[in-house]
Amino acid sequence: MTAQTKSSPVTESIDAAAERVVELNEKAVANGKKTGAAILDTYEKAVISLTESYEKAAGTTKVDWIVSAAGAQADFTREVAKAYTSAARELVS
Repeated sequence: MTAQTKSSPVTESIDAAAERVVELNEKAVANGKKTGAAILDTYEKAVISLTESYEKAAGTTKVDWIVSAAGAQADFTREVAKAYTSAARELVS
């Protein structure tokens, strides 16, 4: 006697629910990646804007060592932000 497999309404309902969960999960992951990339872009732009403002403000002092120190600090901050966002983008993608 061979066993016949019949799909019951409960099994079909569970399978359909599982498929919906998988689809929702994939959408959530894709949206999370998009959001993460947007946050990183915004962060990077904010750091660049802040460092440019910092350099301009230091430049108005007309004191060479302040201009030089502010420029070095701004360059360092930009490099750290660039390294951070680059590493974070790899994790997000």
